[in-house]
Amino acid sequence: MKSNDIATRNGKSNGMKVFRVQDGQFYVESAEGKICYKVIVNNGTKSCSCGDYINRIDKDPTFLCKHILAVINGNGNIRNVEVVKTEKPKLDERWISEIEGREFVKYPGLLDLGHQKGIMKIDVDPLQYPTKDNGMFAICKALVVSEDGRIFTDVGDANPENCSSKVRKHLLRMASTRAIARALRSYTNIGMTCLEELGDLNEIENDSGKSKTRPRREVKAEAVNTETITQAPPKQEQQKGGATADEQRTQPDKKTKEKKEPGQEASSKPSDAGAKATSEKKNDKKAPDTKGEEGQVKPSEAQIKAIEKLAERRGINGEQIVKIFTDKYQKPYEQINSAEAKEFIRHLQQAA
Repeated sequence: MKSNDIATRNGKSNGMKVFRVQDGQFYVESAEGKICYKVIVNNGTKSCSCGDYINRIDKDPTFLCKHILAVINGNGNIRNVEVVKTEKPKLDERWISEIEGREFVKYPGLLDLGHQKGIMKIDVDPLQYPTKDNGMFAICKALVVSEDGRIFTDVGDANPENCSSKVRKHLLRMASTRAIARALRSYTNIGMTCLEELGDLNEIENDSGKSKTRPRREVKAEAVNTETITQAPPKQEQQKGGATADEQRTQPDKKTKEKKEPGQEASSKPSDAGAKATSEKKNDKKAPDTKGEEGQVKPSEAQIKAIEKLAERRGINGEQIVKIFTDKYQKPYEQINSAEAKEFIRHLQQAA
């Protein structure tokens, strides 16, 4: 900043009213007396909320606006004022979502809390644009500047594999949102992961009426499995005699029974054996057996595909997924049942 510019702004700062609200924090009245600008002058940090300072500080790090100069010079115009204490910044609970027993914060809640604490500026710098050559992988870097001059930075990424189908056409924007969210988490001291950092989620309502987010793939798998479990076997036609068709077919032929030689076993009759085999075969077609060993329900095809897809996204091969399952359940992967598949899907999702 040139000396003649400083002299000009020093002249404009004369007579400005300055109010000290606490150590290092001031409010300077504009020349017209219509508004006040917040000025921080503390431990070498200097900042102002006026447009002149915000627009020029990036180009000239030594720039000082007339409001900052009014604080530095004093000119006998600084008055101590008592500020009415307001409530401390607090994260609104409506921006917290529970998923599988873990709490996640939503982006609007982080932004609201950040503004409560005081944000001077948020900048986002794209580090990588999504292209076919890089697998449509977008990376952004976010910078959050607080009113007291502190700077918080972080990065966020987005690609078709870690985003839901609704936002896969907007990968750069999603990477930007995630980067800002991570920087805001550092600034607001929020340890919860931001909900927007997760991908492929679906909002559902549980029995208590509270919103609960669960993976869409798991919900689909459960729906298919429930349909299989609750499917009742078809009813057999009732004959006039009171017995079912299968029961009549398996009843002994009276004429054959009369001609049976002594000592011959009833079960050796071809008619009985054939009828019984035919009956079992038809029953198998009508009511497919969905039970595995020890009377447990076998996993659905959707559950198996969900496990394979999650393993692929985590970079886990077939041998590794078998070992993880065996270590967790102490049984071969081939004997997995529906309940274990459901729990195993959640285990893989939480391992992300």
